[in-house]
Amino acid sequence: MSNGDIFVGEVIGTAILILFGAGVCAAVTLRYSKARASGWVVIAFGWGFGVLAGAYTAAPLSGGQLNPAVTIGIAVDTGKWGKVWVYLLGQIVGAMLGAVLAYLVYLAQFQANVQNEDTPEGPDEEPVPTLGIFSTVPEIRHPVANLITEIIATMALVLPILAFGLTKGLGESGTTVLIVSLLVVGIGLSLGGPTGYAINPARDLGPRIVHAFLPIPNKGTSDWGYAWIPVVGPLIGGALAGLVYNAAF
Repeated sequence: MSNGDIFVGEVIGTAILILFGAGVCAAVTLRYSKARASGWVVIAFGWGFGVLAGAYTAAPLSGGQLNPAVTIGIAVDTGKWGKVWVYLLGQIVGAMLGAVLAYLVYLAQFQANVQNEDTPEGPDEEPVPTLGIFSTVPEIRHPVANLITEIIATMALVLPILAFGLTKGLGESGTTVLIVSLLVVGIGLSLGGPTGYAINPARDLGPRIVHAFLPIPNKGTSDWGYAWIPVVGPLIGGALAGLVYNAAF
């Protein structure tokens, strides 16, 4: 694969991933969305389908890694670091692009993120915080616990991805991408409750940067004090998964 193919593939694939992922979060969160308040299960499946669509699209160009933690895990296992920077750059750019696209899809709903006027039915409805649409927000802010959650959840993603390569025929048939998308749904349902399961530094950092600059009414903070955890935790988890896989398999 050429550097150009890798970059383009990762940009397109990661943009699709974030479009679906941030899109489902916006659908569940924002006022006047038809999917509002439909819950965590919907969010988990939305992210899983985002992985499915993004990875299948990117696979012919870049292999569809879409995640710096996966890229680092593969590099730790194989010792091949030469193209890692191309993957990471494409993933960050794609994540930012996907966040902008999700914003444009829900532009009217974001613009309506203002306090409602008094109604006969009850008091005003307050604007909703929007950071959780783009990036992760922990339910309990505890840096050590949050970091541990992200490390373990990312290992639960990357180690199986590496192991799937041992099953002959999965890659050629394209079944690996489907299985990984279901794995992401499972991680969301089982391990996503504490932090919102970034398990992907680009997925969190790129949209957080975009959130900081978007002209969203009453958008709230971009919480840069927490931003290092969903970057560092998944990178550690991906590297540990690569080490474990290399030692055990």
